[in-house]
Amino acid sequence: MIVDVSSVLKEFGGRVSFDGKAELAEINFSGSGYRFKEPLTVRGSVFNSGGGALALNADAAGVIITQCARCMKDIEVPIEFGISETLMRSDEDVPEDEDIIVFEGSAVELDEIVENNFIMNLEPRYLCREDCKGLCPVCGADLNEGECGCAGVDIDPRWAALADMIKNED
Repeated sequence: MIVDVSSVLKEFGGRVSFDGKAELAEINFSGSGYRFKEPLTVRGSVFNSGGGALALNADAAGVIITQCARCMKDIEVPIEFGISETLMRSDEDVPEDEDIIVFEGSAVELDEIVENNFIMNLEPRYLCREDCKGLCPVCGADLNEGECGCAGVDIDPRWAALADMIKNED
């Protein structure tokens, strides 16, 4: 998604609004994969805040497809997040110690900005439902579909004799 900012580059206080779609590829981050059911809707504006800086403020929304952290089934999760960034053209005097996104020419490519903000707003984990029982740690059966029938506990072989003694007493 490209936003033309030529109309606000030289006008202090100038603003350009946009409303469009950001096409993002599948993202793998921190051991999880995220696909997008459809392009994310991105609405916002770019404001000339002076000193060569532009303020980008936007909201993004859509639906991601990821896996439940407990049972590993694919789930669809609605997402919404805000974007707030400072932009400067590459020919400006860009301070090194600030988080500023540098762009060339008179247009800003938003897809990478949206992707980075998406990653920053991810939840630590997503569940298919709050009471998801997950997978059996021994046999891998989905415990949401019923009990698996295995012992449910993987016993350390060094303690197996003690477990047999306890089982025989019952």
